[in-house]
Amino acid sequence: MPIALAYSVQGQTSELQELIQGCMRNERVAQEKVYKLFYPRMMALVRRYIDQDVQAEEVLNNGFLRAFQKVEQYTFQGSFEGWLRKIVFHSVSDYVKQNIKYNEKIVLAEKDQLIHKDHADRLYYNQLLELVQTLPGATRAVFNMYVMEGFSHKEIGRILGISEGTSKWHLSEGRRILKDKIERLNLHLKK
Repeated sequence: MPIALAYSVQGQTSELQELIQGCMRNERVAQEKVYKLFYPRMMALVRRYIDQDVQAEEVLNNGFLRAFQKVEQYTFQGSFEGWLRKIVFHSVSDYVKQNIKYNEKIVLAEKDQLIHKDHADRLYYNQLLELVQTLPGATRAVFNMYVMEGFSHKEIGRILGISEGTSKWHLSEGRRILKDKIERLNLHLKK
């Protein structure tokens, strides 16, 4: 049964607060409703980093499990979605650390090249996300953390256990690969 909860300007609705309190009492029905309510947005976060369906589902479920285990730590200050997003992101980050091998420590050696504005303007958001999903795993993780989540290279390095230089290299490499792929789309630009 779908749940529709509207957010009030000040934060959560009383219905969402009741669900969170039910989760704090370890009520399975409340946990299921919270899971179904936030599943689409949290899965979107996970899919930015993990393109395989089975692994993405596993990472998301691990994130929700952690959230339900730690829900007593939520103090009703700030949005519950933001709190949940942080926990799910940590689940993603743990997966990335365990499954992406960094064989070399690479220092940034080239400057980023920008994609021609006319090319980028002709891309749809979904097309761009599909292109990002084709990036190699480590590069995709760094690209998403920097561009989509707004982490600094220092934070990315700490989370993934890599140097700032390696993080910068992956971002540069991701931009280079995306630029090449976008230009190969041959968007029939008029000159």
